Amino acid sequence: MKIAVARETRTGESRVALVPELVGKLTALGYDVAVETGAGAGAQYFDEDYVEAGATVGEDALAEADVVVSVNPLDSRVVRALPEGTATVSFLPTNTVPELVVDLRDCGVTSFAMELVPRISRAQSMDALSSQALVAGYRCAVVAAGLLRRFFPLNMTAAGTVPPAEVVVLGAGVAGLQAIATARRLGAVVKAYDVRAAAGEEIRSLGAQFIELELETLEGSGGYAREMTENRAERQRELLTPYIAAADALITTAAVPGRTAPLLVTADMVEQMKPGSVVVDLAAETGGNVEGSVAGEVVRVGHAQVWGGNNVPSQLPQPASKLYAQNIVNIITLMTRETDGEQAFDPDFEDEIVIGSCVTRGGEIRHEPTREAIEGPREPAPADPGTADQEGAGA
Repeated sequence: MKIAVARETRTGESRVALVPELVGKLTALGYDVAVETGAGAGAQYFDEDYVEAGATVGEDALAEADVVVSVNPLDSRVVRALPEGTATVSFLPTNTVPELVVDLRDCGVTSFAMELVPRISRAQSMDALSSQALVAGYRCAVVAAGLLRRFFPLNMTAAGTVPPAEVVVLGAGVAGLQAIATARRLGAVVKAYDVRAAAGEEIRSLGAQFIELELETLEGSGGYAREMTENRAERQRELLTPYIAAADALITTAAVPGRTAPLLVTADMVEQMKPGSVVVDLAAETGGNVEGSVAGEVVRVGHAQVWGGNNVPSQLPQPASKLYAQNIVNIITLMTRETDGEQAFDPDFEDEIVIGSCVTRGGEIRHEPTREAIEGPREPAPADPGTADQEGAGA
């Protein structure tokens, strides 16, 4: 069986779905691995590296592939050229690409979305959202340190003492915790807040101060926070304002896949920050945690520079690709079973990881929220005429 690695076509995308050092893990499972020419160049993985690792490289790599792996979803024209029954594994934001989901359905392609992998302990090694958030969290702290026109760490010299920068981080998921840890390693004094009660202990374990607002916690499913009411959001912003005003750098990381990012910080709050302060909004691409942030741009709000994140993991393509490729190898391994004495791509659709991440299969949309958004609610089953007659007679 053949696994093909697609070259990314999204503007600014530097990652690749498989790195050379992991090719051997797939060939050991019995797969032939083909890579589109130049697929890894953005991450400094070159065609000859893949050939040396045991893959073939060419412009026709996707031809006759049983499985196509990529970071971003394939273009519709590529999907329409795939034979019926081909499987794709990639990020697949179904709420933003409904037309592509329809193409995948109508072409009989079996598609799996990496962001739909259930957040259970057995699937941790396949959790691409977490692996890419780790990269993004590190990048956020480095960006904040680079934009801020002062030291992060305390410096004591014969000429005097320079106090450390104060950094506030909002959101303590994987990205937020990595931002906290990186800012701490750079020597900043870090304070952080998250609406989930469990986050307080994790924040403190990294040497940061947990901001306690005396508001109810909002624990949700899958490790994410529950959506808050507007009244609570307004009260939270009011209580966070003095912490943000005192900060040299603010990093916001709150996001839930498939939803608009929650507005945590208004422009009025940013305008109270000191001259020269910095705001890094990791969620700018999905609406922004900070009012006025623009994805991919640095704008000025009051006296602060506001950096809007845009495909942040791709800004560190080598580690991001390596981590994502390991997620891909792990999920492919799960979906590989022995058939007729040979290893083959044969997903077990009784497995909660497989069925949870499946979007389309057999000409149908299998992910129910996506199916309902595209096709509408299911028609109620028609009543049994015999039963209706009996009920009428009984009345």
